[in-house]
Amino acid sequence: MTFEPHPREYFARRMGDLSKAPARIANLRDKLEDLSAAGIDRVIVEHFNEHFAAQSPQDFIERVLVDGLHVKWLMVGDDFRFGARRMGDIAMLQEAGRRHGFQVETLDAVMLGERRISSSAVREALAAGDFGATQQLLGHPYAISGHVIHGQKLGRTLGFPTLNLRVMHRPALCGIFVVQVHGLADAPLPAVASLGVRPTVEDAGRMLLEVHLFGYDQPAYGKLVRVEFLAKLRDEEKYADLPTLTAAIERDARQARTFFAHRNGALTATDRI
Repeated sequence: MTFEPHPREYFARRMGDLSKAPARIANLRDKLEDLSAAGIDRVIVEHFNEHFAAQSPQDFIERVLVDGLHVKWLMVGDDFRFGARRMGDIAMLQEAGRRHGFQVETLDAVMLGERRISSSAVREALAAGDFGATQQLLGHPYAISGHVIHGQKLGRTLGFPTLNLRVMHRPALCGIFVVQVHGLADAPLPAVASLGVRPTVEDAGRMLLEVHLFGYDQPAYGKLVRVEFLAKLRDEEKYADLPTLTAAIERDARQARTFFAHRNGALTATDRI
């Protein structure tokens, strides 16, 4: 069972301060894909709203677990809390299990050396642009998927056409990145990407993932792609004008091409200098 939106995000929206919402590691599609890859057969996505948030711990047990799911065996994290004001705990679940005939197990913290694997640790690694640590924590490379949408076509006029993916929640990373794109060809395609609010060209605060592919110019609108993050180049910046922005994009693209050339062992002596 998972919740959408995240409970802390729901309460942040109610207070009108989204800065208090946790940054999203994954959108719902990617979360469900990861769960499927882990061997989970069925996921219940519970809509978290005012009614659900107001349930007492006892109501959650009786209405959701017993009457709704007919639960027989339940696993929760070792710090699991539930019900209004997080008043329910594992001891309450275990007592309810004895009354209603279901078993409760807890999953101990999963460690990576001396470090506890947690969403907070993943967010910290992503914010730092440390994709090696992120992959170790997640067990797979970090990526964001989405359908390609129409944009303002500004990148095309600047000489850098982009694939645009809408990002509906505040992501755990932003900036300019070296990426590769899955879903458009047999092999992943090299690219450079911007994930942010595009402060130079608009002030709406909308999150957008813009990807400039190297050596690919086929139409992709409506296609589902997966953008895998390989390295961070820099933070997002606001520039004084479009020529300055264009020059920055050119530098980013050049750095990304050098990254792929180095990874593929194709750097020339001049490149290395």
